[in-house]
Amino acid sequence: MSIYRKISSTIHDLAYIWWHEMRQVFRDEGVFMFLIVVPLGYPLLYSWIYNNETVHEVPVVVVDQSHSSLSRQFIRDCDASPDVHIAYHAEDLDEAKSLVSKQLAKGVYLIPSDFSTRINRMEQGVVSVYCDMSIMLYYKAIFQVASVVSMKMGAEIQTKLSGNYTKHEEVISAAPLASEDVTLFNPTGGYGSCILPAVLMLILQQTLALGIGLSAGTARERNRNGQLVPDDDKHYSGAYRIVCGKFLCYAMVFSVMGAYLSMVVPKLFSFPMLGSWQSLMLILVPYITACIFFGMAVSCMVRYRENVMLIMVFVSVPLLFLSGVSWPQSNIPGFWQGASWLFPSTFGIRAYIKVNSMGASFSQVLPEVRYLWIQAAFYFGLACLVYRHQFRLARKYSGA
Repeated sequence: MSIYRKISSTIHDLAYIWWHEMRQVFRDEGVFMFLIVVPLGYPLLYSWIYNNETVHEVPVVVVDQSHSSLSRQFIRDCDASPDVHIAYHAEDLDEAKSLVSKQLAKGVYLIPSDFSTRINRMEQGVVSVYCDMSIMLYYKAIFQVASVVSMKMGAEIQTKLSGNYTKHEEVISAAPLASEDVTLFNPTGGYGSCILPAVLMLILQQTLALGIGLSAGTARERNRNGQLVPDDDKHYSGAYRIVCGKFLCYAMVFSVMGAYLSMVVPKLFSFPMLGSWQSLMLILVPYITACIFFGMAVSCMVRYRENVMLIMVFVSVPLLFLSGVSWPQSNIPGFWQGASWLFPSTFGIRAYIKVNSMGASFSQVLPEVRYLWIQAAFYFGLACLVYRHQFRLARKYSGA
């Protein structure tokens, strides 16, 4: 009978803590904002901003010192590209730089005076390209268009000088080795399809940590002893019950948010979706579990509500780089790679990208999933230890 009562009491305490935390989520404006509103709205806004994937009609200024038919052909071909728009013609490079400094143009094509003469002499012609490097997408569009046009013109000149008799010979002379460019895992070559899937997974971790931290900060501000655990509530009678009760609340909320961010948002904006929903669920379960216990462990460092925002917002961009998506993992120093293993987002992002964007099977991401379960177990133990310490402090204070 005593075992039955103990089990019944445990379930009752878990239900009470779950209900108390769930009520806190919907009553506290800050917690509601980070756990409900931000995961629902922020991904839509971010994805909509980058929905065009690539930049088009980038304004470029041309300095044509050759004034020849070949230079005009180069300019026309560049302007015909959807990525570049010849917006200005300048007399010299100084005038062109002035237009770039005023942000009227994003790059410069400088065609020297001997451009046509060198080509007619069977020498190599040169076109100088100057790009605004403040945004890499501008550089990519301007430089890539110049490269493609120069190769196209080179092939045409080579064909005319080859002295071939048939069209087939001309094709072989211009391109003796046939090649085809196939963009793997990112068919559009867009920025959104490359970065945003990683951002969606990072949003899960950051919003969870922010919401749990705000809730913990509120609890400390309300309790008269400044602890996370109230000293006058009999239901908060054990660290494991507290941690598990809070986990049930956040798991219920973010099981919905996780499915929304990983499946609905990519579908709305046509991001690559090569993974099955079963594989995604097998990734999300350990990832959300690790993120919740990670957020609970971090919340123990929060004395005031505002502190958690300073901590988590500060580390957001570094965590995106450390995941190996926006910066190659092989080029990250060993120390920082080790530091990245402390955060669930590192392995969650890698597993999600491999499955959903690259079409990997679940067996191919088992190392990342194992690391997530290890992190979940580690942060669960850490959260229990910290909450037990808080519980002892609360009891000591109430008995003083």
